[in-house]
Amino acid sequence: MKPIVKIALLVVVLIAIGGLFAALYLYNLKPRDLQKAKPHFSISADDFQKAFNENEKAASTRYINKIIDVSGTIASVQSGEKNTFNVALKTGNELSSIICTFHSIKDTTILRSGNQIIIRGVCSGFLMDVLLNNCVVVKSWK
Repeated sequence: MKPIVKIALLVVVLIAIGGLFAALYLYNLKPRDLQKAKPHFSISADDFQKAFNENEKAASTRYINKIIDVSGTIASVQSGEKNTFNVALKTGNELSSIICTFHSIKDTTILRSGNQIIIRGVCSGFLMDVLLNNCVVVKSWK
């Protein structure tokens, strides 16, 4: 085998091994603990939803992949796959809400319709509803 072919084959194998290690690292990466994280923004559910309705591009640039504290009233709570919970916060728009996904929560009794709540999560976008992932409860009251 020619030396150039051996070198090219070695480079391809090294790239494949590096890709495999990167994929394993990302697969096993745990979500960030948002209970201890400092939020980039604190906003009401009404204002958060209104920002996306008025100018989705600007709101996306400002909020997506940022840690947000959202305050509002719980409209509904649904259990999802693999012990997740989806909490919808009321907004001024009946057709749109803030959907907050909890991957783990110790006390589900605070997640009741009508309760006032502050939720911290990572904004992941807008699809008729504003989506927050990896959420934690900051404060809850009736």
